[in-house]
Amino acid sequence: MTNPASGLRERKKARTRASLREHALRLFREQGYAATTVEQIAAAAEVSPSTFFRYFPTKEDVVLQDDMDTRVLEALDRQPPEMSPIAAIRAAWRDAMASFGPEELETFRVSTELSLAVPEIRARAMDEFARTIDVMGEVIARRAGRSARDMNARVLVGAVIGVIMSVTMPGSDFAVGEGDMRDLFGRIDEGLALLESGLPL
Repeated sequence: MTNPASGLRERKKARTRASLREHALRLFREQGYAATTVEQIAAAAEVSPSTFFRYFPTKEDVVLQDDMDTRVLEALDRQPPEMSPIAAIRAAWRDAMASFGPEELETFRVSTELSLAVPEIRARAMDEFARTIDVMGEVIARRAGRSARDMNARVLVGAVIGVIMSVTMPGSDFAVGEGDMRDLFGRIDEGLALLESGLPL
C-alpha cells in the first residue's frame, strides 16, 4: 500500500522540478542563457539556490534533464519480447512521442534549440547521451537474456544514439525552430528504420 505522505512528497518534488525548468526556460528566452544565473532561476521559482542544485547538478542540466528517457524506457519495457531490439526501440520511441502534449512539445523544442545553440549545454549533452547508453543498454540486454553490461547491447544502443545525434546535432538540415517537433521525431524514426534495415546506401 502506498504511503500517502510519501506520495505527497513525490508530487511536491515533481512540481518543484517542473517549476524550476519552466522558469529557467522562460528566463533563457527573455535574457539569454549566459545572462541568466541559477540565483535568478531559483528566485523565480521561489526556492533557494541550494534547492535548485538538489534537482539539477548544473545550470546545463535544467535544460537537458527531462522525462524523455523515462517515457522511452517505460515504453520499451512494454514492447513484446519477440520484437527485435531496434524494432522495439522504434515502437517505444513512437509510443513515448505520442504521449507528449502541445506544451510539452514546445518545452522540448526550446530545450533542443538551446542544446544546439549553447556550447556548454551541447558539451554536457554528451554526458546525457552516455548515460542513456548505459540505462537503455541494460534494458536491451535484459530483453535478450544477457548480462547488464553486455557489449553487443551497448554497441546496438550506441548506434541508436548515433542516429539521434546525426539528425539533431549541428550539421543536419533540420531547423529546430521551424515546423512541428513531431517532424523531428519522424526524422529520428526514419533514421532508425535505416539502421534496422542495415544502413543501405
